[in-house]
Amino acid sequence: MTDRNQPILETRALGKRFSIGTRFSAEGRRTVHAVDNVSLTVRRGETVGLVGESGCGKSTLARCLVRLYDISDGQLIFEGDDITGKSLAELRPLRRRLQMVFQDPSASLNPRRRVGDLVAEPLRIHTKLSSAEIARRVAELFDLVGLLPDHVMRYPHEFSGGQRQRVGIARAIALNPDLVVLDEPVSALDVSVQAQIVNLLADLQEKLNLTYVFIAHDLSVVRQVSTRIAVMYLGSIVEEGPAEEVFATPAHPYSQALISAVPIVETTPGGMRKRIILTGDVPSPLKPPPGCRFHPRCPVAQDRCRTERPQVRDFRPGRKVACHFPVAS
Repeated sequence: MTDRNQPILETRALGKRFSIGTRFSAEGRRTVHAVDNVSLTVRRGETVGLVGESGCGKSTLARCLVRLYDISDGQLIFEGDDITGKSLAELRPLRRRLQMVFQDPSASLNPRRRVGDLVAEPLRIHTKLSSAEIARRVAELFDLVGLLPDHVMRYPHEFSGGQRQRVGIARAIALNPDLVVLDEPVSALDVSVQAQIVNLLADLQEKLNLTYVFIAHDLSVVRQVSTRIAVMYLGSIVEEGPAEEVFATPAHPYSQALISAVPIVETTPGGMRKRIILTGDVPSPLKPPPGCRFHPRCPVAQDRCRTERPQVRDFRPGRKVACHFPVAS
C-alpha cells in the first residue's frame, strides 16, 4: 500500500539563475533569477499541481526537478539522496526512476524516427532486454496509452497532437518510473483531447503507482488532477496546500486573483463571484522588486511589503503562505 506521507522528492531553498549577455555588450552580463528559494515536498503517490502565470518559472523548476538543468542554489533530494551536484554518470541510474513529459509533443519527438523507436530508446539504453522483449514492451506501452499496435511504424507527423502526447507519455513510463514531472502536458491540445489525456494520466497513476508533479496555468485542469497545489509567482512559491482548500479559501492575494478567473457554475448569494483584476505586468526576473515580489501588483500591499520579503510559513495545518498579511477566510 502506498504511503502518501513518505517524501519521494524534496527541494530545499532551490534556486536557478541564468547569465545572459556578454561582457562586451553595453549592459554586460546580467542574471535572470528564474527560480528562487523554492522549498517543496512531493509525497509518494500524490499529484502536486504547480500553477502560475506564464513566465513565473514553472518550466524551469520542472527541468531542475529532473536535473535537466544544473541547480544554482539549495538542494534537490530524491528518496533521501542528495542529487544536487551529481554528475551525468551518477545520475544515469536515476533517470529510469525520474521522468518527464514535455509541453509540446511535436517538439519533443524526433520527426525523423518512427515512434516505436522513440519509445524503445530508453529500454535500449537502460535495460538489457533483447530486441524481441523490447518489441513486446513497446506494444504493451502503446496499448496502455491507447494507441494501436501498427502505430509503432509511423512517424510523429502522422499523428494528431493528442496521439503524439500519448507517445510522449508512453516513452516516459517505459522504464516504470517512480515520479513523472508533467510540464503543461495538455496546454497545446484541444479541450476535448485535454480531457482524454487527463483521464489517461489518472488511469496510469492508479495502475502503475505513479507520483506526479503536474504543471499548468489552467487552474480548472489542476484542480481536477491535484492532491495538493503550489502557487508560483516570479520564481517563488507563494502558497501551498490541499487542492480543494486552496481553491475554496486562497490565502495569498495572488492566489485569490488566479482563482477568481476560473469559470464556475455556482454563484454567490449576490450573483457571480467577484473577479480580481491585477494591474501591471509581472516584473522582470532580471531585476526582481525589493521586499515581496508581488507588492507592485498587490491590491493590499503595505509599507512592510515593499521592504521586507515574506518567508513561507505555516498558515493553517497543511497550509503554507508567503505573505505578511494573508487573507483569513
